[in-house]
Amino acid sequence: MKNLPLLAATFAMLLFLSCSDPQRDNPNDPGGTNYQGHRSSSSSSGDKTYGTISYGGQTYKTVAIGTQTWFAENLNYNASGSRCYEDDPANCVKYGRLYNWATAMGFDASCNSKSCENLIQPKHKGICPFGWHLPSDAEWTVLTDFAEQDGGCSGCAGANLKSTSGWYDNGSGTDDYGFSALPGGYGGSGGYFTNAVPGGYGYWWSATESEYGNGSDVAYYRYMCHNYNYVYRDFDLKSYLFSVRCVRD
Repeated sequence: MKNLPLLAATFAMLLFLSCSDPQRDNPNDPGGTNYQGHRSSSSSSGDKTYGTISYGGQTYKTVAIGTQTWFAENLNYNASGSRCYEDDPANCVKYGRLYNWATAMGFDASCNSKSCENLIQPKHKGICPFGWHLPSDAEWTVLTDFAEQDGGCSGCAGANLKSTSGWYDNGSGTDDYGFSALPGGYGGSGGYFTNAVPGGYGYWWSATESEYGNGSDVAYYRYMCHNYNYVYRDFDLKSYLFSVRCVRD
């Protein structure tokens, strides 16, 4: 993964074909900090209890999962530089908007091509609402570890976090915790889009830069695939457009 020029050229083709190397679902990640869940107004759906938060003219569902509280849907905040998949507003309604890393972090666009580690806060708000922040790489690990350990399974975090519909080829999940992950696809730095329709892959940024790359032009993210039950951890160019989930401070 360290050969970034080759990576940038082949990324779309490789991920379009299928996810691979399921062992990456259980990396030796650093431990995360646990946050107590908090619900605002709440409603129940099955055995899940949802809160709500209004932000940017839209009301989002939130859900407590273990010791954390997450948005239960992708962010659809119209920040400058964000786009709908294939520039179709209907896809923003369904999947939320797609953001490059600098936009998601609330940074100048120059942070996509250089390290801005000195600007990253421990609970980095970015484009999330007040009291919420973009999850760090470690906080993503807290979520995926819980989805496996609480579920009593190995390599099944994706199955437990994916929505019960919207993934093709029998790839939908059980959505045991109300996270309702949808395959929002991604946008490449050249302006193309791939992997959302008809429901193949979803990608979500973290607030953590990778130690690899030329001048720290890469950051960590998580992704899920229709054809595996894993949640993958990887890093790639900050200029790509991925989905965003917010986690409560």
